[in-house]
Amino acid sequence: MSSIRRCNLDKNITRDERGVSEVLGVIMMLAMVVSIMGGVWVFLNPYLSDFEDNTSWNKATGIADRLEDRIEVVGDSPNGTGIRHKLTMQSSLLQGVTNMELWTISADLVSTDQISIRSVSDNTIGVTAMNDTARKISITTSETYWEEIIASSQSESIVSYDSISSGWKIITIYDSEDNPIHRSITYPISGLKIITSLASGEHQINIVNNARIEHFANSPWEISQFPVIRFEELASGEFRFSILLTNIDVNGTLGISSTLGIDILSSGTLTPFSGFCHNLRFTMTNEIAAVITPQYNELWLSDYYLNRASGTLDTFTGMIPFERSSGYDGISVETQGIPLYLDVNIQQVVVQK
Repeated sequence: MSSIRRCNLDKNITRDERGVSEVLGVIMMLAMVVSIMGGVWVFLNPYLSDFEDNTSWNKATGIADRLEDRIEVVGDSPNGTGIRHKLTMQSSLLQGVTNMELWTISADLVSTDQISIRSVSDNTIGVTAMNDTARKISITTSETYWEEIIASSQSESIVSYDSISSGWKIITIYDSEDNPIHRSITYPISGLKIITSLASGEHQINIVNNARIEHFANSPWEISQFPVIRFEELASGEFRFSILLTNIDVNGTLGISSTLGIDILSSGTLTPFSGFCHNLRFTMTNEIAAVITPQYNELWLSDYYLNRASGTLDTFTGMIPFERSSGYDGISVETQGIPLYLDVNIQQVVVQK
């Protein structure tokens, strides 16, 4: 009897040991699976992070494409017209940035005199007319108009005017018969910035003056689109130089939202130059990064550099440095004595929620 009981006890012990062994096996298998999954996750995590960054970058690029298309349409529209647009901004921030560029364009409107304007202070300028034909000066802004008579002088005439708030300014010089003989415009350009947070750092897309300037963390600045400037020969044999500027003012704040609705409105187009000119000069400074302005100048003067290297500047027509070859002092145009038609249009756009 006792032997039978001992045998049953031995069977129970063996059964219990087998059950414990199976539980330990399952636990070890789960631990192995977790370890393998952890290793796979560690291995795949950089690729998953890159995939998420690439997705976020593609979305930001798509937002920039849509904004540029709609700003181009509105910029060509009459004053007061516009469109309503919705953007999905789940991982990006849209904001306005003021005074990203400063453009100055000047030219004589007649061939009988050469006039230069020098800034003396915030409300004082010096006017020099080589043939002493300047008799009146006017200054136009978005808010005010001011004019004053210029006395005859063989040297520089100093003119003081009322303080002008920040913004664009057009200076026009007239002769004794009240005909405009010289014009200069100073226009600060504002734009938009799209900021996207990536695993590698912050990514920026700057939309400024028909150009697109991008920057990844720990990477150099990249210019994928440049401002619209064209030098072309007309069928008549004359030349035309065209500059299209686009200013984007942001009214209020835009911010971040899963669905951001914005109004893009036209404030009209300003046309300071539309006709034949002489002694053209324009300068541009970009404040986004120090490397942007030199890259612009290098692009615009590339044909000049090639012709200078090949020794063919005596027949070259196109953009040339005003003084220093870097373009730091500005850029002019060489036509080899052929008349030049200057066309400058400034599209003014307002973006608001």
